[in-house]
Amino acid sequence: MSLFLTVVSVNEATAVIRSLAVKGGEEFVPLNEALHRVLARDVRSDVDIPGFTRSVVDGYAVRAADTTGSGDAIPAILTFRGRIAMGTAVGAPIVSGDCIYIPTGGILPNGADAVVMIENTEQIGGEVLIKKPVAPSENVLLSNEDFSRGEVVLTAGRKISAQDTGVLAAAGCSEVPVVMRPKVGIISTGNELVPVTATPGMGQVRDVNSYVVGAFVQEQGGLPVHYGIVRDDRDSLSTAIKRATSECNAVLVSGGSSKDDRDIVAAVISETGDVLVHGIAIAPGKPTIIGKCSGKPVIGLPGHPASAFIILVAIVRHLFTGMTGNTAAGIRTLPATLSQNVPSSRGREDYIRVIVKNGVATPLFGKSGLLNTLVKSSGFVRVPAGSEGLETGTQVEVVLW
Repeated sequence: MSLFLTVVSVNEATAVIRSLAVKGGEEFVPLNEALHRVLARDVRSDVDIPGFTRSVVDGYAVRAADTTGSGDAIPAILTFRGRIAMGTAVGAPIVSGDCIYIPTGGILPNGADAVVMIENTEQIGGEVLIKKPVAPSENVLLSNEDFSRGEVVLTAGRKISAQDTGVLAAAGCSEVPVVMRPKVGIISTGNELVPVTATPGMGQVRDVNSYVVGAFVQEQGGLPVHYGIVRDDRDSLSTAIKRATSECNAVLVSGGSSKDDRDIVAAVISETGDVLVHGIAIAPGKPTIIGKCSGKPVIGLPGHPASAFIILVAIVRHLFTGMTGNTAAGIRTLPATLSQNVPSSRGREDYIRVIVKNGVATPLFGKSGLLNTLVKSSGFVRVPAGSEGLETGTQVEVVLW
């Protein structure tokens, strides 16, 4: 195996990582546990929603024709015929000249075709003054106007939001079919690493990437499985990767990926599987590795947290899109104007962290090992591989964290 394979473009690396994604199986979870899960199949309503025509305001059920021309100066005067209780239908239909009080959600009585908001009325004894006209179906939700029985209410591949759970409840879906969360093994390598609970000595740093990578996996709908810190030797790393690939759907290894003889991640992957990509034309994150062991994706991330996070957002997220089947997975962007020149080298994509304020993107130039640029920045701007940079005033799309 070559120590450093030919550098590939971001598009090529993305295509490779997508080819490794295997969508998870299906499982059913209770509705109250379905938030942020991805639907495995279409969900259809088992009833008409709503199953009856109802009012969407508090007011008076009327025949719309009876309110034509009404106003504050000359209101329409209708005969009050009583009140509708929630969940109860009125037996006798409303006839011309009559009205009946109806609460929000109440069943619209036969003969009525609209509801006048209570704010636009005044009741005086047995009569109700209508001070504003309504059109047919105004302030009314018709039977099955929301969804019809058998209609698809949510489609497969949708990540379930809080509002989606309400739709599922209305459709009678108490057990929700979702894609199983991929288990992702997380390994940090480096003799210099110490646990977050330890105080670093000279030449030591706390293990940051385990937490950064683990949180990213959770955001993408996966289940992180932590295998701790592994020292820089082939046997230890090989043992950890073999265990992780036997227990997980994918493995993310941070550190140990470089372009010289210190690179043990690529060596271990090549011994037990295949190195498909070793080097991407991207900055930061050039020495990223994409491979597979035992048929499972194994990704070697840069050791610097900022570089690793860029690779997670730019490259690795495509793996999760395939594994979870999330059809709406994507990135949030914000248009902005660049406040100063951004230099770049032709032939690679540069990902420049920026702060966005009042529509202006200000670059945060800093070394790849700096953590503060991650928390101070709003996101990043991508400089295309064919460009030598971006000039002040350029309109850019900022990819938000």
